[in-house]
Amino acid sequence: MNKTRPEALQFRETLSANAASRGEAEIVIAPPFPYLIELLDSEGRWSTAGQNCSAEAAGAFTGEVSAAMLASCGCRYVILGHSERRRYFGESETVLGFKLERARQAGLVPIFCVGETLRERREGLTREVLVRQLEALENDPSGLPLVVAYEPVWAIGTGQNASPEQAAEAIAEIRGMLPGRAQLRVLYGGSVSVENSGSLLRQAGIDGFLIGGASLDAKSFCSICQP
Repeated sequence: MNKTRPEALQFRETLSANAASRGEAEIVIAPPFPYLIELLDSEGRWSTAGQNCSAEAAGAFTGEVSAAMLASCGCRYVILGHSERRRYFGESETVLGFKLERARQAGLVPIFCVGETLRERREGLTREVLVRQLEALENDPSGLPLVVAYEPVWAIGTGQNASPEQAAEAIAEIRGMLPGRAQLRVLYGGSVSVENSGSLLRQAGIDGFLIGGASLDAKSFCSICQP
């Protein structure tokens, strides 16, 4: 929930000026709902994602945004299960299962977020947490493209990112929990910056990033996107 409309349009201008240097990286931006259409790129240099979608298809659910609405606004992806949605809005695995179903019905690719809190990591519960959170994918068709973002809650917005070894270990666990997913990509999210993105990306199994605070500055974001 950042940026006014003029600021969002300035972000688009900076991204447009720098997107050509992204190399082979796929860029996806997830702006607030009011800016989705204005931040589309007609040249296909980046895709857009919704930050969330409703568990309902349509109807009298004032304030909600459906997966079909996102698709009709040009979105290719939707972020589901972000730690802030789980923490502040009480989204459970059951609710997320419905959201995944709606996303698939609309033809969207889910960016499904998982990750443990600091207490859970200290108590050795990381694997248990990941298993529980990934239960929401139980009925998700395994033949469809899926993006899973590992975002340890203790590293989000704290400036304390997981070490490359910690991130790689958790991501390897996630891959092992999702056998048969030929079109699976696993991202890391949690205080990603220009300074640490290179070392994180070099770790086996990390396909890319879900970038939080560093994405608010368009130049910083573009620097991370560059090879």
